[in-house]
Amino acid sequence: MERIVATALQIVDEEGADALSMRTLAQRLGSGTATLYRHFDNRAALVAHVVDRMFGAVQLDGDELLALGWEQALRTVAHTMFEALAGHRNAARLMVERVPLGPNAMALREHCVAVLLGSGFPQRVAAHAYATLARYVLGFAVQVDGPGQDGTGRLGDADLSAAFHAVDPDLFPATLAVAGSMPVPIEDEFSFGLDLLLSGLARLRDDV
Repeated sequence: MERIVATALQIVDEEGADALSMRTLAQRLGSGTATLYRHFDNRAALVAHVVDRMFGAVQLDGDELLALGWEQALRTVAHTMFEALAGHRNAARLMVERVPLGPNAMALREHCVAVLLGSGFPQRVAAHAYATLARYVLGFAVQVDGPGQDGTGRLGDADLSAAFHAVDPDLFPATLAVAGSMPVPIEDEFSFGLDLLLSGLARLRDDV
């Protein structure tokens, strides 16, 4: 099973999510599709295992997270999850198809929700907070090293910077005013947005 899922993840990393099929996987493994169907009912079941394998790279201890306090715990989870998913950008896109429910994903969700509940967040807010955090991380992770990028997660910084400085000042005066700060590296965007998300959660908690 381990070899099958690892090979499936490799296919997605190298060729994209659409390239993953039972036939392609069987060919890569040098076996027949019948062998795969003994382990997985269909492609969806295989995808679920591939997604959960990525979450297995998010190694966080629940007790250690509780000791950090909710805000630092979520910050740690977000950055660790981002690194894990960004390392498999193509495979991370598979998460768009379904909510991750494998054992590794469930363990991470359990740790985060437990931290939030233990810090006084109402159940509904705790559930929404984790769901929002997970989708936020995913949205950034799938953009890292995408088509046309320079390998650092940035969309051709030199060309974009020149383009921002060359805008028509009569049409885009505000853009020209901040051109020196653009484009924003995706890692900085991620950290800035995460700060905003956590600040919003802190206000919700204070209002309870």
